[in-house]
Amino acid sequence: SAAMEEAEFDDILDDWFIEYKDLHVYQLEHPTQVIEWTSGRTVCVAGFSPSKNEILELRLPRKLFADENKGLCAERDFKVVHGGFTDRPVRCLRHVPGTRCAVTGDGLSSNLQVWDLGGDDSDVIRRTGSIEGRRRRTGVSEGGSSIAARPSSPPQILHGAQISDVQLTELSSGQTLYQLESDSADPLSSLHFLSDAVFLAGCSNGNIYVADTRTSAAPQLSPPPPPPVSSGESVLWWTDASAGPDPSGCRVVRLSSSGQALVSDLRNLGGAVSRAQLDVQTLRCGPDDVRVSWAPALDDCIAVSGFSGAVQIYDASVWTSELQEARPLFEHRGHAVSPEQSDDGVPPILVTSHVWHPERPRTLLSAASDGSVHVWDWVDQSAADKR
Repeated sequence: SAAMEEAEFDDILDDWFIEYKDLHVYQLEHPTQVIEWTSGRTVCVAGFSPSKNEILELRLPRKLFADENKGLCAERDFKVVHGGFTDRPVRCLRHVPGTRCAVTGDGLSSNLQVWDLGGDDSDVIRRTGSIEGRRRRTGVSEGGSSIAARPSSPPQILHGAQISDVQLTELSSGQTLYQLESDSADPLSSLHFLSDAVFLAGCSNGNIYVADTRTSAAPQLSPPPPPPVSSGESVLWWTDASAGPDPSGCRVVRLSSSGQALVSDLRNLGGAVSRAQLDVQTLRCGPDDVRVSWAPALDDCIAVSGFSGAVQIYDASVWTSELQEARPLFEHRGHAVSPEQSDDGVPPILVTSHVWHPERPRTLLSAASDGSVHVWDWVDQSAADKR
């Protein structure tokens, strides 16, 4: 029963109160692979089943933001503030800064859908248009597009499924403003704006491209390190870039399906500043499964998910240029202890997505394959022990 589950979670919370300042739980009807901030207190989530899916905007529990007199704030629930339906899976979702618009990709084609997230007068999220992807020049099957929204106005969307079809599209007119000049068919794993014009494209094979939308110059390419000799299968890579006022000071982390993390400097992408072998279960991962992300408000911290039912936080400041095993600074295992977990052939619960809060240093949201969504604020025990 729901009451029993809530009671079990309260027991777990009692055990964990030393590890968490906050932990709030929500249950979606269907799991989500996307968690995207639409404001400091609201996120969008959406299903990824093959047919009909919900797109929801959730408001985080008010109690999370009640820093003073937390005990007086009774509202500890997530609340659905806007919602709508799509007839496709949602594998990628980006909010367009400064607007009430979002752009989604279905993981199947390079075309994108545009959504109005609703306002004070309407609780409906509705589709308002689409953005065409560039047609493929190669014979490979269409894969899903990566999407990045330009940080400032006017609203522009960078998108593509492989390097040769990355383009910048103006949201209002659908006009193509920029196309990346490359013949490479490298499939993309992510796109990141480092400034209003400079962007980074991370590829599934570990290649990184850096380009500038103001010029047609060829992108700067940085290949990944050679794979470990022992691995017979091909290695997938995921990438994130740290945001900052100065793109040249940006750092890039690449994470491989064999659990190797590599941090490099944008000024010298070819050379690794530091590396580590992470303490992850190296399952057979698909390109959409794993997330790696720099903390926006906490120096040197990286969150990793998708290998198991846990979200791990690592402190990259202690990594060196020598490849060494790294232990996580913190592990959120809350999804894996959900009451549905049993051994009778039920597949293990896997984390499907995570995201850091843009301003709160240790607050993250995570979602798992059982439909659970958690928002949690973790305590750094190593810092607490030093006091």
